[in-house]
Amino acid sequence: MRHRRATIGFYMMAVVGLTDQIAKWLILDRLGDVEHMAYVAPFLNFVLVWNKGVTFGILSHVTGQHYMPYALIGVAAVILFFLGRWLWLTNSTLVALALGAIMGGAVGNVIDRVRYGAVVDFLDFHYRGYHWYAFNIADAAIVTGVALLLLDGMLKGK
Repeated sequence: MRHRRATIGFYMMAVVGLTDQIAKWLILDRLGDVEHMAYVAPFLNFVLVWNKGVTFGILSHVTGQHYMPYALIGVAAVILFFLGRWLWLTNSTLVALALGAIMGGAVGNVIDRVRYGAVVDFLDFHYRGYHWYAFNIADAAIVTGVALLLLDGMLKGK
């Protein structure tokens, strides 16, 4: 039964990673230049942002940045290994889905770093002039996966 849950998690990882890459391909195809923005809804625009750092652009202005994509890929590989091990050992479907979402998001962003040296962010949510940091489907999957892990821990009283 344990391995069936791991399979569910690996399917989730594949779906998230593939969906993320397809969305980024469409954005790059449609918004190929940095100055282009697409209005989607009163609270959402599509923009093209190249994130060379980590979450919210942290570390994007580090000097000697030529090594940064390689360092971040290495860190992601180590994290993916440990998350994959956790996924393989879990007995919980919720944890398997959460880990799959996190791993799929990480894979999607690692693919960007390998291909472009930066992560493609494009979702620009805003309200009354306040814009949240641009992010992508991979980022949303990672945050959702972490929230599900927290929920699982609270439900089990850990």
